[in-house]
This record gives sequence, structure tokens and C-alpha cells, in this order.
Amino acid sequence: MTFDLTGRIAVVTGASRGIGYFIARELAAAGAHVIAVARTVGGLEELDDQIKAAGGQATLVPLDLADMAGIDRLGGAINERWGKLDILVANAGVLGVISPIGHVEAKTFEKVMTINVTSTWRLIRSVDPLLRLSDAGRAIILSSNAAHSARAFWAPYAASKAAVETMMRSWAHETQSLPLRVNAADPGATRTAMRAQAVPGEDPETLPHPSEIAKRIVPLASPGLTETGLIFQAKHNRFVAYRQPE
Repeated sequence: MTFDLTGRIAVVTGASRGIGYFIARELAAAGAHVIAVARTVGGLEELDDQIKAAGGQATLVPLDLADMAGIDRLGGAINERWGKLDILVANAGVLGVISPIGHVEAKTFEKVMTINVTSTWRLIRSVDPLLRLSDAGRAIILSSNAAHSARAFWAPYAASKAAVETMMRSWAHETQSLPLRVNAADPGATRTAMRAQAVPGEDPETLPHPSEIAKRIVPLASPGLTETGLIFQAKHNRFVAYRQPE
């Protein structure tokens, strides 16, 4: 699928590595000006070098997403400079720990919820008015199959992704009569540092590279997209719908 994002403004969180890094590169390659957000300055600078070498444009925002006031300022800065936002990719997230739920430390659980859930809500709140000003606003919220499988020992991460998907669905319902399209993206098992942390005995060479997954997810930013309120499964390259418990 080919599409032109020239003149469009995109925010990508967790852009310094992994899937977020390659989504940012793909968006820039399609013509978008990428606002790359991450804690790691070195990773952001490397991303900027790669984007510029390919003829693209980026603005770097070193930001810890636990800084809620910083997320608010990000929305204000985008408004002052561009007056709108066309694409949001809420990619940043942490795993926490793979552990029996009763053994999870409070500080670990709270960090997972802060970064994966609260900061995502704060980001949505900060940029929702700007996305509504776009003629084809697109929001892509990174999720995980863990939200549905509820695997043993994955409780904090699974709960955080279930919460994020529920927020996405509500947001999609609220905006379904607008040009804004809001979807979740499940990348599936991918060759990332987080996956290695979660499944240390797994051979990473058996998993798709994050650049491959990014190429599948980026079309969700296309102005021609019609789907909203769904999950995009990158592994199968398809949208799937939600249903009520039976």
C-alpha cells in the first residue's frame, strides 16, 4: 500500500528503538514531519540522522512519559508551531516483570500502569483537540495479544494493554462521526528488547524484525483509511473486531 503523507505532522512515542524507531522512519519516508518522543537522547539522534539522510524531517523531543506535565506541554508546543496534528502513534510501553501476580512489587505495577496507561490517556487528552483539526486525523495505539490471552505471570502488562484498548475503543466511538480514525495495533511477537526480556530463552531469529512490523502498521496512518475502533494484527496483516463476552 502506498500513500503520501507530505505536509502531515506525526507524533511517535518510544521512537528511539524497536518498533517505534522504524515506524518513525517509515512515516518520514512517506513524507510526514515526525515528532519523535523518547527518553533516550542517543537513540533519538540516531533516528534523526537516518531520517535526514533519507531526505525526511524530524523534531526530537527527549521526554520521560512519566512526566505528565511534559506531555501537556508537548500538545501546547505542537499547537503553537503547527496548529494541528495528523498522526499519533502511541507506541511507548514497559513490560514490568514476568511474575506471579502476588509477587509483583507495588512500584513495578505502578510504573507499568503509569507508562502504559496513564501516560497514554494523558497523551490522548493533550493531542485530541489537534487531531480533530486535521482533515484525516489518525491515531494508532500499540497494544498486545496479552490483553486478551491473560497469560499466567503476565498480569500487570496484560492488564495495562487491556486498559489501553478499552480507552481506544471509547475514543473511537466518541469520534466515529469525525474524520478521525482510531485503532489499536497488535504487533505480535517481534525481535525487540522487550520481547527478549519477556521470553529470554527464545531464539530472536525466529521472530520478525521490527522494521518488517513497522511497514505493516504504518498504513494505519493513511488518509484513505476507513476503519476505526478495531485491532490491527500485524502478524496476520488484518483488522479484527471486538465482541462481547459469551
